[in-house]
Amino acid sequence: MIALGADHGGYELKEAIKKHLEESGVPYIDCGTSSPESVDYAPIAKKTCEKVVSGECEKAILCCGTGIGISMAANKVKGIRAACCSDYFSAKLTRQHNDANALCMGGRVVGVGLALELVDVFLNTEFEGGRHQRRIDQIAEIENS
Repeated sequence: MIALGADHGGYELKEAIKKHLEESGVPYIDCGTSSPESVDYAPIAKKTCEKVVSGECEKAILCCGTGIGISMAANKVKGIRAACCSDYFSAKLTRQHNDANALCMGGRVVGVGLALELVDVFLNTEFEGGRHQRRIDQIAEIENS
């Protein structure tokens, strides 16, 4: 199960991602927003990421205008490792090396075609573990201090 969330700047991108997930048979929960009317991204990031932290969802995909603000808010939720990505290599490596559990993108930065590629690589790339686990543990140590 994937948790989806977006503010008004990422609404259209989120809707395209929903359609893509439906066509791919990937279940999701839509945590908002439900229209292109202006809303704040921080509460949506929190609500969406809480679905991941609780175990209800495996990963989150978040969208705002640039992807930056919603990623900053997402990373304030304990247990979330959100990455703002706008290229394939970063989306792949953030899973392999950082075990990111939230992908953030900008609806005004990333086109739909590229965004769907980023979603697919993010959802289908496994964490490599090994030396990377030590680094994830160090991030968690900082988070818990």
